[in-house]
Amino acid sequence: MTSEPLSLPAAAEPSAFSRLVRRMLGQKAFVIGVGILATIVLIALFAPLLAPHDPYLQNLSARNVPPVWYAKGSWVHPFGTDPLGRDYLSRVIYGARISLLIGISVVIISGIIGTALGLAAGYFGGKVDMLVTFLVTTRLSMPVILVALAVVAMIGGSLWIVILVLGFLKWDRFAVVMRSATQQVRSLDYVAAAEAAGASTTRIVLGEVLPNIAPHLIVVATLEAASAILLEAALSFLGLGVQPPLPSWGLMISEAKAYMFFSFWLIAIPGTALALLIFAINLAGDGLRDIIAPEGRS
Repeated sequence: MTSEPLSLPAAAEPSAFSRLVRRMLGQKAFVIGVGILATIVLIALFAPLLAPHDPYLQNLSARNVPPVWYAKGSWVHPFGTDPLGRDYLSRVIYGARISLLIGISVVIISGIIGTALGLAAGYFGGKVDMLVTFLVTTRLSMPVILVALAVVAMIGGSLWIVILVLGFLKWDRFAVVMRSATQQVRSLDYVAAAEAAGASTTRIVLGEVLPNIAPHLIVVATLEAASAILLEAALSFLGLGVQPPLPSWGLMISEAKAYMFFSFWLIAIPGTALALLIFAINLAGDGLRDIIAPEGRS
């Protein structure tokens, strides 16, 4: 009798989704950043349930109460109160809503403008590319913070004015990255096949090019969101951004600067919250860039 070797069934190939999850979990910075960011987003969404007090309610008899870790602190106001007696924990929690709203809104506005210009320049080339390059160069010659300061000073500061001004000033990085990515995709076979099949330009750009450069768009969006939140905080600190009584973290730091030597926590708490949000967004963006990079797709 001749014994034939037993053939073992071939191991199933991992799906694309499982490989993506494995790459994500392998990026510790990405996991930490997404974890912190998700926590802040949940805090912002459930702010009415988590805030112990009305963030706008003033109580002048309880001004500048220290946080609970100070000897004179109280659990009634775990983070203390501000110079107007408003609960600081409640204002920090609601401040997350303002920062996330500004970051997301600015990214949507600037992303639409920059992506449209980048797609047009990368796909059509020629004079269109020259025009978009000129617009990007012109925009880069203008310092964002100075232009934003001038415009807001002339128009007046408010939440939506800040969002619109930053949205119309932060599109250049989207345009540069999308232009470069589109030029790379433009010469690939599936784009040529779509053109040969008679597909319209709109169908090719939106159906073939854009989905394949979307990962680059997501990475730029995360980094630009962090930049927009920092710019809003700077404008609010200078008194030209979000106006009182909205609980913006930058405005809270500005209102507390007169007390920084006597009640340091008035600056430290919103400053820490702002730094933590920027840190989380940057970690998530850097990790996402490493995940979608060709060398990270093994």
